[in-house]
Amino acid sequence: MTDMKKYIEVSMGSFRISHGYDQNNKEIEERIVVEGFSKKLVAVNRIKSVSEKYILTDYLDGRWMYWEYLESYEEVKQMLTDV
Repeated sequence: MTDMKKYIEVSMGSFRISHGYDQNNKEIEERIVVEGFSKKLVAVNRIKSVSEKYILTDYLDGRWMYWEYLESYEEVKQMLTDV
């Protein structure tokens, strides 16, 4: 069994927090806009998916966070597949 990376370093920017759903099954979201990007270490086991625009991670109390990131999709994909 190969050792997996525990963290990757990614430049993260603005993000959305999904707080769940209301009684009409509409997602309850909070948008946080920040200037620029800052480097963060992201725990690989918290990453749920990566798209060309967002890295989806889990958060406290069953919430989800959609982070914008600066690197290319291919760079993030490579970070996650490097052993």
